[in-house]
Amino acid sequence: MNLYQLLLAVPAILIALTFHEFAHAYVAFRLGDPTAKNMGRLTLNPLAHLDPMGTIMIFLIHFGWAKPVPVDPRYLGNPRRDMMWISAAGPLMNMGLALVSGILIRIIIASGLGNTHAGGSAQILFQMLYFSLYINLALAFFNLLPIPPLDGSKIMAGLLPHRYANTLYLIETRGPMILFGIIMFGWVTGFHVLGVVIGPFINFFSGLFAGI
Repeated sequence: MNLYQLLLAVPAILIALTFHEFAHAYVAFRLGDPTAKNMGRLTLNPLAHLDPMGTIMIFLIHFGWAKPVPVDPRYLGNPRRDMMWISAAGPLMNMGLALVSGILIRIIIASGLGNTHAGGSAQILFQMLYFSLYINLALAFFNLLPIPPLDGSKIMAGLLPHRYANTLYLIETRGPMILFGIIMFGWVTGFHVLGVVIGPFINFFSGLFAGI
């Protein structure tokens, strides 16, 4: 990704991360936990959600993160079930944004404005929507991986029987290190394991949503 492409992708990155974290905070609040709201996280202001180091890493290695939304299970009526919904809210929000981007891409293509010979502003809009589609799909499926501290690990914890609690705890303590190692391995070698895993899902839904 060159500098021009990165600049076009910035709005999609900010929207994807902001709406993802807002969804976590909103569902937590609706399920009885005011922690995120009290900390100013129930907002669509990107500055409330961006992590400085995570933002810098986006520009350095094209991978980053936002500040996790705090959740206090003591406020939840059914912590095991409610944590699953709170965790799923972020990826579901990204899927919704990807769907909207895909529909808009279909409209632009149908109007004939998505080709390289169209006007400059139309082509820029098409490229920004293209980035939005893929960034939101990538964020959704990446976060659904059952590796702590990703959302998928919390969803898995709610689905597995209680007898696996000790195993889950062991994975949780080592999950961030494992995840970071996988990411750095891909950055150094060029073989992105995570891309191999989630790539087919991204390709399938990009075709389903946008026809591309």
